[in-house]
Amino acid sequence: MPTFHDPVADATEAASALRGLAHASRSFEDPDQTYGVLADLLAASRSFRQVLDQLADAHLTHRGQARDEDGSRAPGLLAALSAADELHEAGTLLDQAKSHLVTALREAGRIAWHPYAPEAEVPVGQWVPVVILNGEDTDHVVELMDRDGADAAIEHVAQWDYGEETTEAALDNGQVYDEPPFGSMDRRATRGVYTLTYSIPFGQIGLYRQADALPDLKPLGVAAPTVTGAHTSQTPAPGGTATSGRPARRRAADTSWFSRGDDGIVTRTRGRSL
Repeated sequence: MPTFHDPVADATEAASALRGLAHASRSFEDPDQTYGVLADLLAASRSFRQVLDQLADAHLTHRGQARDEDGSRAPGLLAALSAADELHEAGTLLDQAKSHLVTALREAGRIAWHPYAPEAEVPVGQWVPVVILNGEDTDHVVELMDRDGADAAIEHVAQWDYGEETTEAALDNGQVYDEPPFGSMDRRATRGVYTLTYSIPFGQIGLYRQADALPDLKPLGVAAPTVTGAHTSQTPAPGGTATSGRPARRRAADTSWFSRGDDGIVTRTRGRSL
């Protein structure tokens, strides 16, 4: 407990309390407790500044008693004046720290700490969107389909798959499907855990992946999540949408690299050469 009259004893207790705080604050189980600690540290900084000023005044008040080890007055007086100047400078710097503490306390007061939400379970057998392409971003993919086939198009669009990050973004947005969204006039192709859909009426291409599958993209020949080639587009966030101003080119049904089988699954048209 502070004595309020013995500076030596109170300084020793303050140093001990700070050592205890340094040890106790290594981790906070409840982050809401940080606000109270900040408030107490701000109060302590104000008292600390007062202590520094009073120490400086003590050196000035009693400078006539100052001597060096040899008993010489001049060096002792110089040392007392220098110590007082440094203590005042330390107080000035402490004012800067106090200003930052005030700002930190104000910002901390704006935080409403919520308990951690339980991690969402990855649905088994369901699908999440990797990316939805619109406008001119579909042109390069359609050209790639016609030139190299659906597998090449899937490999290209799979560059936007960021694995767990893509899955988590879809779960957060509630974009989980029992099957990839597929209209009556859409075209569809599948490779591995991916399904690529192309909406003719809307000029839109979507790539979907099985939610519980986190594929290694290297077997698909995808090196990095960027778009290469003559066509450039804005890289969307995981599960996001790439858009552009130019309307997408729509493909006639009889020239598409898709065809619909009796079972309703759309596959590549046989007989087309690369």
